[in-house]
Amino acid sequence: MSYDDVEIEDMEWNEELKAYTYPCPCGDLFQITKDELKIGEEIARCPSCSLYITVIYNMEDFIDQKSKTKVEPAKQQPVAVA
Repeated sequence: MSYDDVEIEDMEWNEELKAYTYPCPCGDLFQITKDELKIGEEIARCPSCSLYITVIYNMEDFIDQKSKTKVEPAKQQPVAVA
């Protein structure tokens, strides 16, 4: 069971770790990377103890713009029937 549910807005971006962080009761930081968020991971773990938190976020905010491009279906060509 998750120690807590935390909104991504309540976490801090740590440039050194390249991860969002949140204080853990043990004194270390829960951590989750942008790549983990992109693939749908929502668990931020503490590297120093067994605790983890569930991160509440909107996955669409972390999907690459390239993968958001809509693919239009191919237009059907008329077929002549004899």
